[in-house]
Amino acid sequence: MRWPWRRRREAAARLVLALHEDTLAYLLAERVQPQRWRVLRHGVERRGGDSVEAFAKRLAGLGLKGQVALGLLRPAQYQIVQIEAPAVPPEELRTAARWQIRDMVSQHIDDLTLDVLKVGDETVRATGSLFVVAGQNAAIRALMEMAQALRCEMGVIDVQDLAQRNLQSLCAGELGLGEQAHAAVVLTDDSQALLTICARGELFYTRRIDLGAGFAQQAWGQAMGAAAAELSLVQESTPQAERSQRLVVEIQRTLDLWDRTWPALPLERLLVQAGARTDEMTRWLQQELGQAVLPLDVTAHFEGFDAGDEDERRLCWPLLGLLLRDEGRTL
Repeated sequence: MRWPWRRRREAAARLVLALHEDTLAYLLAERVQPQRWRVLRHGVERRGGDSVEAFAKRLAGLGLKGQVALGLLRPAQYQIVQIEAPAVPPEELRTAARWQIRDMVSQHIDDLTLDVLKVGDETVRATGSLFVVAGQNAAIRALMEMAQALRCEMGVIDVQDLAQRNLQSLCAGELGLGEQAHAAVVLTDDSQALLTICARGELFYTRRIDLGAGFAQQAWGQAMGAAAAELSLVQESTPQAERSQRLVVEIQRTLDLWDRTWPALPLERLLVQAGARTDEMTRWLQQELGQAVLPLDVTAHFEGFDAGDEDERRLCWPLLGLLLRDEGRTL
């Protein structure tokens, strides 16, 4: 997205930061060839009772000071709303969109920074549909303050839906599906999945699926049924079964909607990313949906990212998508 503070400065390494509820996920990487990066370090640091300056000093000890930085907003820090494009000149789109979505967002419009993105690619943009991205000013300020304390130049702040689009499109290209429609389901945290549908490198559809706290740790599908039978706790496990089935139902509803809306662009694959449980979720959803499901695996493009703690790596995974912003893309 072209946020107002965007600057340009070329550098060998890029630092990507995501700050949410005093938890900072970071990733420092350098490009080794087109669409190939070497991850120098990545991890998660919690601010605790530190001031911004003290936290920055701790982060500087990790080698994160003075870098060209990119910022990522987590799903809880912004909303994406789809609207019909207002009939105004391009330079007035943001202003018109602000008026149009004021009753569609959960915060006061004055507490949000807006940008707009056309839906889909050139084959559908004549329809005039827009994604309006409404980022929380408080979250944006916190990222900017952290970058300033680290003496980093914050070139871009983007959102997780578009980072996921980049990674999904990279994976689809590797599978020979770059020109086809494909969906991705990614567990963004312990209780929510982000579902995106892309084609030809562009975002056509996005939604969040709330699954309840603990979903990422619970048993799914046959594993859940076997565990319940062994422990004779079938009745107690019913809420887990309902939550698992909710994900299946919501994915199927989205795929059915896509088929009705885009009959000329059939969906070829569903890609899945669930951290250490990616393969497990892939098998489960393929069985439940009767749909071709594959892991959303891009690790071959990011040397060194497979090291470290799995939980921290799951928080850092979306940050990889920001490294792909300039891989032939205009956001």
